[in-house]
Amino acid sequence: MARDDDAGRRARYEALADEVLEPLRRYLARRATSGTADDALSDALLVLWRRLDEVPEGEAALPWSYGVARWCLANAERAARRQRFLARRVAAVDPPAEVLPPADDEVGGVDPAPVRAAVASLRPASAEVLRLWAWEQLAPADIAVVLGVTPNAVSIRLHRAKKELAEQLRKDAAAGGQVGAGGGAR
Repeated sequence: MARDDDAGRRARYEALADEVLEPLRRYLARRATSGTADDALSDALLVLWRRLDEVPEGEAALPWSYGVARWCLANAERAARRQRFLARRVAAVDPPAEVLPPADDEVGGVDPAPVRAAVASLRPASAEVLRLWAWEQLAPADIAVVLGVTPNAVSIRLHRAKKELAEQLRKDAAAGGQVGAGGGAR
């Protein structure tokens, strides 16, 4: 009985994918770079599979799918913006040793000292995954090869490292503000 349900679900999804794949691909290609569009398309197809029971039947399936693709594209663009921002920040203030600017110079309008200190205070594994991602511009799959772990493990480590860095920057900023406000350190 369950096999019949699985087969029916699979057949419905395949029919839906055949119907919406090319329209969604064109929709996304007109709105994003090819890499972002491909990522958003993959995410949209995954959402369609997961929420197959919610997808309307007939002609309403395509507009519903466009809505899913629109949200997936928005998520992909937000993630890409966060990645670019953090990569610029890490690369600007903590570049590889052979291209380090003088410690007191601003890089790209950003004072590198707080980020240098924050990266230096991270666990070595967290700092390394951030450096591979920001400096070397490696994707999680490539970082996985470098570190000898799975791409999923790298994605998790990278996510955690970014959170650690952000938290450390917040802590350092708060501590710096308290010292400055009390007039204790000069």
